[in-house]
Amino acid sequence: MKSRSTLATWLGSLDGSRLARVLGVRRDAMSPPEPRSVGELADRLQRPGSVALILPRLALPHLQVAEALAALGAPASREALAELLGVADDETIRELDAVLEVLADHALVWPDGAGKLRMAGPLRQAWDAPLGLDAPLEQLLAGTTSEELRGMLAALGVKPPGTKPQRLAALVEHHSNAEQVVSVVARAPAAARKLLERRAEGEPGQPQFIVFGTPGPGLEPGERWALDRGLLVQDRHGYGPARMPAEVALALRGPGWHAPFEPVPPSARLASVTPAEVDREASAAATVFAAHAASVLSACSAAAPARLKSGGIGARELARIGKAAQADDAVVRLTLETAHAAGLLGWDGDRVAPTEAYDAWAQQEPPEQFAVLLQAWRNLPLTPAQARDGDNKALPALAEAPPCDGCVQARHGLLAAAAQLPSGQGTAVTSDLGRLIAWHRPLAHSSPSDGTPFAIVIREAEILGVLARGALSAFGIHLRAGDPEGLGIECRRLLPSATTTARIGADLTAVVTGTPSARLASLLDSVADRETSGTASVWRFSAGSIRRALDAGRVPDAIAADLAAVAAGPLPQPLSYLITDTARGHGRVRVAPAACVLHGDEPALLAELAAHRKLAKLGLRQLAPTVLVSRSSLDTTVAALRAEGYAPVAETAEGTVRIEKTRPQRAAAPVPAPRGTGAVGSGRIAAPGVAKAVAAGDPGVLAAQLLKAPLTPPEPAPFDGGAAFATDTEEIVAGWAKHLPYSDVRQLAHAIDTGEPITVEYVAASGNRTVRTLSRLMLDPPYLEAWCHLRDDERVFTLSRIQSVMSLMPE
Repeated sequence: MKSRSTLATWLGSLDGSRLARVLGVRRDAMSPPEPRSVGELADRLQRPGSVALILPRLALPHLQVAEALAALGAPASREALAELLGVADDETIRELDAVLEVLADHALVWPDGAGKLRMAGPLRQAWDAPLGLDAPLEQLLAGTTSEELRGMLAALGVKPPGTKPQRLAALVEHHSNAEQVVSVVARAPAAARKLLERRAEGEPGQPQFIVFGTPGPGLEPGERWALDRGLLVQDRHGYGPARMPAEVALALRGPGWHAPFEPVPPSARLASVTPAEVDREASAAATVFAAHAASVLSACSAAAPARLKSGGIGARELARIGKAAQADDAVVRLTLETAHAAGLLGWDGDRVAPTEAYDAWAQQEPPEQFAVLLQAWRNLPLTPAQARDGDNKALPALAEAPPCDGCVQARHGLLAAAAQLPSGQGTAVTSDLGRLIAWHRPLAHSSPSDGTPFAIVIREAEILGVLARGALSAFGIHLRAGDPEGLGIECRRLLPSATTTARIGADLTAVVTGTPSARLASLLDSVADRETSGTASVWRFSAGSIRRALDAGRVPDAIAADLAAVAAGPLPQPLSYLITDTARGHGRVRVAPAACVLHGDEPALLAELAAHRKLAKLGLRQLAPTVLVSRSSLDTTVAALRAEGYAPVAETAEGTVRIEKTRPQRAAAPVPAPRGTGAVGSGRIAAPGVAKAVAAGDPGVLAAQLLKAPLTPPEPAPFDGGAAFATDTEEIVAGWAKHLPYSDVRQLAHAIDTGEPITVEYVAASGNRTVRTLSRLMLDPPYLEAWCHLRDDERVFTLSRIQSVMSLMPE
């Protein structure tokens, strides 16, 4: 509570532009309903879920400084922090100040009015033992009796004062003097000295064994000596190993020990590269990927891949799609995951099929198609190209695994690292980017496949043309900035327009250089079989492919005319002959339903069918020279005749030709879901799900409003005649969730009234504390019904068990 009030005071002292900077970085805190005061803003900024959102986005020096401050036990002076970090010269002092400025912009560390540095309460929980240090002595001795304190002081040779607070203060003062601690330990027995030196380095003590509720008798050699002098402190009930106060550990580590502080990113081997070279390589990579992606999704449209019983698309289906699209496994996986995230693919029963959005996407030009997939890749909650897990087992695609925020941060870290490279320079060895990513996003997930950190995400960036010649391409620049309009412009500049013509050869092939237009690809797919895709695509005409077009209702003259319209020259004679010959034999036999009847104008042909040994299973019987009857169904009869090389056509019951135009399978458009949920426990912060939420307003405008408002406006008190609630929903929620602060009540009520998703910290009946992202909320006091994205199911939540509320962070 103290840190919240000091944060509110500090925020209220800022000018409009500086407060707007804080709001711009912590946009989740200004999500609707916008905070009405600086006090409410401070309350939102101090929530564990909000701090957890921003923590993975910090660079290494920011985390190092925050950990050092946590080890000191904020509030602490800047001088003490600098001493712990070993910051002495002017340059590193400036670097430390720059890091503190960034932490202040994130509202994680800020100066109070007394010259001390304060930190967000939940941030301290990010480390169980910051820098390997335990809690300060005063905290560890909180339950110690006055007589025990007197004994510790006497053992140290210090005259004990009269009262318990005085004795505690004297002991803390003694242990805060590093020279005195070192002097005492130097005179200790060898076993005690060895034990203390080992524990000072962060090595854990031996656990106590509990038998029938009583601590085991065994202490480490020398441990009793250290306990008697407060150099180690035992739990009041004897549970767990003895703990070493932070002051003692720091003293024993010596004046030469400093907390790690790396304000400068590691070096990378660089090579000169021109913008033209980067553009050329990025353009080539993007063009190839766009063509392969179109082929992969076309293959999924033609035959929707089946889901494994365990979930996802397995290796066999991936290999089939890759063979059909002439694309390798990484490209197939990358396409499937980005297309699913973009809403182009969706689950339809036990298969994944294109949605209606795919049909619109397929009609677009390659630059627009590529931009859609590239934007989806930016925030994918997984690393699509990772084909194997840590045990080297094959991973399915679209497995709907738990979202990985660390994977998202790895991608963002790559964009940040590449953006910081000197102008006109790229990494000579792209694996060097792995160390840079680790510096920019230490909490990111590396997914090492061959021992090289972040190798997979770097490879994905190269496949997409985001990274070219070891430098960030124009695609990457706009992708990092979250600028879809600029990204679209660069896609149109660097990706060639679709090819609208084909070179049709006498060998019955059609070759398209570059990416074929949607109209051209659709035409060639309907009359020929695609053999290769990529920078050049090849289709082959055959009697079967022409017959397929005729079966779909096309007529020979229209087929020839359509092909002539897209051909780079006149249609070759072999293709014209193929169309004519196939059409001549097409429909010579007609199959009518009766179960079914075959008839035609050529008695000899009908007699041939009746005598055909391989057609005997159909049960054909000749009723007249030009009429046969079959015991098999119409579809079975037609398929059997075609299998033996005949070209029948099916008729409707009215006697007209049945058009065999198969409608592609389409799945329902997937509902965008949050990128993940997490659990809270073990003294650590867990990141909640991050979903696309309603974008927050302008930081500058809100900053001006907050600075004009009272620091903490009065809050309504439920059911006691206090200030009025803004809505009935607020009053109902406040009445059942009595422990929630009004700022949380406002956000939860707003989510219920507007239908927006929300993130809550919830304690289940079992006592487990989790962070849930909820949508489709329905209030049914004392319960809240909602779709839980953690469980992927409808769940009922008790309002009184909701511990905190946070709006979803806008993209």
